[in-house]
Amino acid sequence: MAYNTSRARLSPPARPAAPRPRKRGRSPSAAVWCASSDYVAPFEPRGRWQNPAWHGRAPQARVPSRQWIVADEASTSGGDACTIMSYNILADTHAGNHPELYLHVPWDAMRWDSRRRLILREIRQWDSDLVCLQEVDKLRGIAEDMQKRGYKCSFKRRTWDAEDGCATFWKSGRLRLLEEDCIEFSEFNLWNNVAQILVFELSGSQKFVLGNIHVLFSPKRGDIKLGQIRMLLEKANALAEKWDGIPIVLAGDFNCTPDSALYKFLSTMKLDISLHDRRQLSGGLDNSEFGLYELSRWSAAEVRNATGYSNVMVARHPLKLSSSYAILKGNSSNRGDHGEPLATSFHKKFLGTVDYLWYTRGLECSRVLDTLPLGALRRTRGLPTREMGSDHLPIVAEFVFAERTQDDSQQEDESEEEDESDEEDESEQDYDSAQKATTSKHIYFSDSDD
Repeated sequence: MAYNTSRARLSPPARPAAPRPRKRGRSPSAAVWCASSDYVAPFEPRGRWQNPAWHGRAPQARVPSRQWIVADEASTSGGDACTIMSYNILADTHAGNHPELYLHVPWDAMRWDSRRRLILREIRQWDSDLVCLQEVDKLRGIAEDMQKRGYKCSFKRRTWDAEDGCATFWKSGRLRLLEEDCIEFSEFNLWNNVAQILVFELSGSQKFVLGNIHVLFSPKRGDIKLGQIRMLLEKANALAEKWDGIPIVLAGDFNCTPDSALYKFLSTMKLDISLHDRRQLSGGLDNSEFGLYELSRWSAAEVRNATGYSNVMVARHPLKLSSSYAILKGNSSNRGDHGEPLATSFHKKFLGTVDYLWYTRGLECSRVLDTLPLGALRRTRGLPTREMGSDHLPIVAEFVFAERTQDDSQQEDESEEEDESDEEDESEQDYDSAQKATTSKHIYFSDSDD
């Protein structure tokens, strides 16, 4: 059929349909929408995940740089130095299972590829000889990067169906691994946590034991938490004695605050558990007001978990430990009464200190990387951020090997005699510690409860 071009040109163009009059009021499509925990945020072409619950809010505040706190020259020797980092990097599985802890964190800051980049940048920045990581569930990406930078790795996964574990990295050019051991606490009915214990030789001369642990969180199971710590100290001491009494460094997330009975156990070598409620040994990691009630009775099984014996109420360990951060006093804006940082971890339901670097005689702490003031942390409204890849801050200390003298041996003997003569005073101090635990102001909710 032929097309009539003249007729087509003379035909008037079709008029568009008149728009319908818009009703005043609120359209259903304009309703305020709130994100749910099942929501998967869309991916923008620019490559950022958008959290509708975050849209329109002020961005997280930037944090100040961290400073080194250096010991007086008189308190350190000129021996070989070794820097050690402890860092809970927040397992990706834990972050995904507990979004309620990170409501104020932008979704792009919670993505693992972004957090991994920041975690590795943090590790590279401080260039530690040893790096002890906790909550490692995506080891390959971290291990590949660390290997390129001259580190070797040892990894121990938690037992049962857990996906994360502890990983220790060391510079192969400076350190040589002499012996490696680990503790699977499930073998002793102490939950599914693990600990690494390794013997290193530094620069072909100095030897030391390194422990890396992530203690169970659950505040209600203070018996298990105490048992895990006690067993780590006993195993580390046995390995040190095997290598002729070499010094020890213990790193990790101990899941207890400086006001806790567990901290007192670490620093004083013993704890009378009959003076404490097992739900309060962590020192304020729970928001329950257990102090309003009488002390709970310890069952025989709980006593055995805590002390190693079902009929012994005093837990003991053989190590004289010092805390690296408590030894080197920092700024009052970020240190507490015990000299420890006011905070090494921050999310929606906790702001406080649970990470430590402990050490024994034979070592001196020459410097520590100070933490951040509480005000700076609070302004972020919660970790991680676009600058920090975890809800924990890495802590770093440098240790110097001290020459052992005859005077040191005499001081140790005198100290042991003093410890034996202070049994009664220790019981009174334990009672005071129990009272402080009931008034702790820390609040915590974590991903590892039972």
